[in-house]
Amino acid sequence: MEIIEIRDQPDLLEQAVHAFWKQWGSEENYVIYENCIEHSVETDSALPSFYIMKENEAIIGTFALLRNDLNRRQDLCPWLACLYVAEPFRGKSLGRRLLDHGIQEAARKGYSTVYLTTDLDGYYEQYGWKEEGIAYNSGGESLKLYRKQTETDGTNNNIIET
Repeated sequence: MEIIEIRDQPDLLEQAVHAFWKQWGSEENYVIYENCIEHSVETDSALPSFYIMKENEAIIGTFALLRNDLNRRQDLCPWLACLYVAEPFRGKSLGRRLLDHGIQEAARKGYSTVYLTTDLDGYYEQYGWKEEGIAYNSGGESLKLYRKQTETDGTNNNIIET
């Protein structure tokens, strides 16, 4: 199994867009996923970044590092989002592997803290994420807000390239 940042293998763009959209999208918003992932490949900016986990030729997991995860906490960045492991591959610590990779990538990009929101109970805590309160999504619903420190020394902390 390997974890691939889509900008490093743009030939996987179409397959990645479909994987993200299939898990997180709806009939109405395919173009949003396509546009966002396409532009993440073309930009020199560190964010957004989309990642897939592949086994042989199949995408079995995903996550993204984003400037904002469609919530009202615009003051926090980056966000780990779209964490997914295909059902037949669950229970093999692949979610942890994707989370760890996300933290390493955020540190490599110069961030000392990563955030996420979820409605899950007990999942992220087992991997060292700390609950920090709530964040409201674009529909006004509250979600639990989590953060985790990276291994970075803080230089270039939270610089958002434009």
